[in-house]
Amino acid sequence: MSVKPKRKAIRKVMMIIYLVIIALILGAGIYMGYIYYKADAAIQRMAAPENLSDNPSGYVKKESIQPMIFLLAGIDSREGGGGLMNTDVLMLVSFNPQNRSASLLSLPRDLLLKPKSLPSHKANYYYAYYYIRDRSEVIPNTKRFFGDLLGLPIDHMVVVNFDAIRHTVDALGGLIIDVDMDMKYSDSTDGTQIDLKKGLQTLNGKQVLDFVRYRKSNEGTQESSDFARNDRQQLVIKQIIEKLGAFQGISQWGKVLDIIGENVKSDIPEPNLQQWVFNFPIIKPDHIRSLHVESRWKSPYVYANKEDLQHALTALRNEADISSESPLYLEAVGVLD
Repeated sequence: MSVKPKRKAIRKVMMIIYLVIIALILGAGIYMGYIYYKADAAIQRMAAPENLSDNPSGYVKKESIQPMIFLLAGIDSREGGGGLMNTDVLMLVSFNPQNRSASLLSLPRDLLLKPKSLPSHKANYYYAYYYIRDRSEVIPNTKRFFGDLLGLPIDHMVVVNFDAIRHTVDALGGLIIDVDMDMKYSDSTDGTQIDLKKGLQTLNGKQVLDFVRYRKSNEGTQESSDFARNDRQQLVIKQIIEKLGAFQGISQWGKVLDIIGENVKSDIPEPNLQQWVFNFPIIKPDHIRSLHVESRWKSPYVYANKEDLQHALTALRNEADISSESPLYLEAVGVLD
């Protein structure tokens, strides 16, 4: 074989290699562009509308992500639910990006609250109250209500439709959950059909939502307390955060971003939200602590242990590097004698 054909063969191989490299570079660019497009669209839907009072004009994005406390509310808006906007999940989350740590405190939905300016009610009542009054201001008003009631500086509020949990878990390929008891409940009015067996298993999105929501039984299984539900909520959130942090597939991220955009609303300004979403792999908490408050059911309300609640609220403040000198206002919360 002559030298010239050899050179032609080498050039052909090198040309193929170059084309492969170019294709990979273009593919990576298309991938990043697609993810950016999906994330940007989701952020625009989740972020605070421009007319929200807590989103000042001329907002300037901060260079670094600061510690914060936010109120997380879970809403069940399925057909058959009667249009109720009561919050089935209420959680205070304190996040410190520098330490990559977070603390979670679930507020029982039936916790007695006694605000001076409003009627005494269960904790899950007040989002619906503000929603009926003015849905365009429901998030800032609810956030301000709980912040003032507890003497806790709440930076933001995030409202999640339960459909987001169901669809996100399916996109993640399910969650491995150790179900703590047999759970059976059916309700033809809203289509609820819960049927879970005790034990370690992989649950799909619907089953995870059933696991989180289970309270009553009309099928002979043991009923669950709100306190056990709170533990399940925190367990599921931790697992979702862990799996999202390891997410890579383009189709998977695309699906998740669509789900989040359709089912999550907040009062977070768009520049902040954009910064958090694109830095999620870096700021994802390595350590998530569950804060527990001893509580007791005295029909029709739940009452909290005052000392436990004080410790938990102080821990939230400390996590967010907030001075604990200002008082905690617990006079408006139903506490145990």
